Amino acid sequence: MNLLIIDDDLLVTTALKTILESDPELCVQAVGSSGKDAVSLYERLRPDVLLMDIRMKEMDGLTAAQTILTKDPRAKILLLTTFSDDEYIVKALKIGACGYLLKQDYAHLIPAIKAVHSGQTVFGTEITERIPGLLRGTQEPDLRAYQISEKELEIIKGVAEGMSNREIAETLYLSEGTVRNYLSTILSKLALRDRTQLAVFYLTHRQHA
Repeated sequence: MNLLIIDDDLLVTTALKTILESDPELCVQAVGSSGKDAVSLYERLRPDVLLMDIRMKEMDGLTAAQTILTKDPRAKILLLTTFSDDEYIVKALKIGACGYLLKQDYAHLIPAIKAVHSGQTVFGTEITERIPGLLRGTQEPDLRAYQISEKELEIIKGVAEGMSNREIAETLYLSEGTVRNYLSTILSKLALRDRTQLAVFYLTHRQHA
């Protein structure tokens, strides 16, 4: 798997390269130090996964990610940063980044990269726990264009708020099996793979509402 690392701290890029290449499945094609580097190197190398910092000079990581995803919506970008600002998280979700991890979470970095490469959406535990809080004060999304019913919307909302199938079932007076069936149908309708992607989808559409 070919990787591209973008971070304006040389010590960080060196450390990341060492950590990632300890796995024989991973190969770091190149490193860069700015959003501009990210855009030019991505266009030239087309890596399987782009691992990128957010706060950088010249062009920040979120702007670079948006530029890349506008040209190539299939780009798999994993943002790695020391900052867990709500504004950054929401923007990362909106532009379609595949993941958002804190730099302190090095232990989960390689599994996260492999998950992103396989098509999953990955957000660190701390980030995932904050998603319900980001939902407060926003409008309910209109998902009728996706043929999502009111009951399905309630189940999606429960997932986004971090509820288990059992908790959703108890809240909506359904059986756990019925909730599982609903979730399978919902994921199929929205072309999503897992609960994390579903929570991200819901949050993104609430912010757009």
